[in-house]
Amino acid sequence: MTEISKKFAILFPGQGSQSVGMLADLAATFPIVQDTYAIASEVLGYDLWDLVQQGPVEKLNQTEYTQPALLAAEFAMWRIWQSMSPKDLPAYLAGHSLGEYSALVCAAAIDFKDAIALVAKRGQLMQQAVPEGKGAMVAIAGLDNDKILAVCKEAAQGQMLAPANYNSIGQTVLAGEREAAERTVTIAKAAGAKVAKLLPVSVPAHSELMQPAAAELTKILANIDIRDPNIAVVNNVDVAVYQDKAAVLDGLIRQLYSPVRWVELIQFLQSSGTHSFIECGPGKVLAGLNKRIIKEIPTIKFTDYIELM
Repeated sequence: MTEISKKFAILFPGQGSQSVGMLADLAATFPIVQDTYAIASEVLGYDLWDLVQQGPVEKLNQTEYTQPALLAAEFAMWRIWQSMSPKDLPAYLAGHSLGEYSALVCAAAIDFKDAIALVAKRGQLMQQAVPEGKGAMVAIAGLDNDKILAVCKEAAQGQMLAPANYNSIGQTVLAGEREAAERTVTIAKAAGAKVAKLLPVSVPAHSELMQPAAAELTKILANIDIRDPNIAVVNNVDVAVYQDKAAVLDGLIRQLYSPVRWVELIQFLQSSGTHSFIECGPGKVLAGLNKRIIKEIPTIKFTDYIELM
């Protein structure tokens, strides 16, 4: 098993890491898991733990439910970390899309209860911003950034289509209007893409189509108590460490309609002297992405780290 270096980063995944039954094994050992979900359920007004454990999967995968479910999972895992290794603090925290909210909660920039209500509303706003069936996201693998932009330009035909997630070297997700996304599949394959497929989501996240949601989110954030992070949090939008609460507020608003620059973020952490990553979330989505960005730096699953302690 790989040991944790003294300068490490904890990373929080976003949507796509959820599954029915997640964290059941951890909950059997650590009561703090269900305690965390109980706090979230009180805020939301429904039993979030029951939804996570029993489904249905179709409901769990609706973004307004996915977002609080994952935030609660990731914060619960952080609380386990604190209970077992309270002095072993990471040099950096970072999250992929929604995961950035988890990073900010763990850095004490946002209260967990406030964040649960916030991400549930964020999910609702995202769903409301674009009518069902009008937006889409498409994953492309095997094309460099220049070819991706050329594919976008050809497929758009006057409609909105742009990179949404720079996930790893050669893997990018585009978001925009559904017709443009559908055209992208054929055009990208003709351009040499190894993979070009529509994703099973209707919300074109991290695109200009989310501007209406961002406007509403701005109003909500104005009433949230945001503090300066007490651990360095690297953001998605600028690939920079948040310096104060004003920067956090600005970053969360722009994040909604700006691409996730995950490749650059991982490269930034490497250049900052980070020698290992811990994925603090269900599954191993980020481990797979990170391996294709920087092979030399291991990404360790949270559960594997727990076994080391």
